[in-house]
Amino acid sequence: MVHSIETLGVGAQVGAYLDDTYLEQVDTRVIAVGERDGTPWAAVEHCLFHPQGGGQPADRGWLEDTEVIPVRDRESGLVVATAPEGGSLPALAEGQKVRARIDLRTRTAHAALHTAGHLVEAVGRMQGWEMVGSIHFPGQARIEFQAPRTETDTRLTDPEGREEVTAALRAAVAVAVADDLPVFARCLADGRRVVHLDTLHAAPCGGTHVRSLGDLAEVVLPTLKVKKGRIRVSYTATHVSYAAPHMSGTATHRSHG
Repeated sequence: MVHSIETLGVGAQVGAYLDDTYLEQVDTRVIAVGERDGTPWAAVEHCLFHPQGGGQPADRGWLEDTEVIPVRDRESGLVVATAPEGGSLPALAEGQKVRARIDLRTRTAHAALHTAGHLVEAVGRMQGWEMVGSIHFPGQARIEFQAPRTETDTRLTDPEGREEVTAALRAAVAVAVADDLPVFARCLADGRRVVHLDTLHAAPCGGTHVRSLGDLAEVVLPTLKVKKGRIRVSYTATHVSYAAPHMSGTATHRSHG
């Protein structure tokens, strides 16, 4: 998809990656160029690139035909496209029209993992747990919780109990995915962006997410682990568009580990 925009004020940047997870390509213009520590960068008005942050990896993207790495610039607050290590950017000037695009498969993989993380947090809260940490990287995705009485809760102190609790989490996840609950974001008056899983869950978040939980496939929760009073729920998930051929629809599968 190609999306063009009208000219905004000089220096303004629109977070297109937050407005539409599935937007793959955009025609925009350069609003700033620079260099930091010898690495050139450029910022575009209609920013398609999600930078690494909030436990989510950065998008894979291109400006014209040059691959770039998106990074949040702390000084300006802009998301800038930087050259890969040892690489360079095409000659760009402020005001120049440019086409930006992302690897949509990578984007939707990250969005599926991030959304599944919110869902795992939601079902953990049903158990009376409070989230204390999260990461949504492929191969590392997990949510960590603090329970009121971790050491004395017999469900968590023996293998059978932990498997029983994990089975309850899997069941709750499966119901939400089967119900295809809508996923959407709203901005509060103070500027915070809150992502909702329908009425099931809401949390401030600057990540990318699928349109609805029915877009999740191959959601797997290995048996939870408890260490130093924290409950770790690891998980995997894919986007239904890229699920393995043997998969049909969206389901949650039992896995031990």
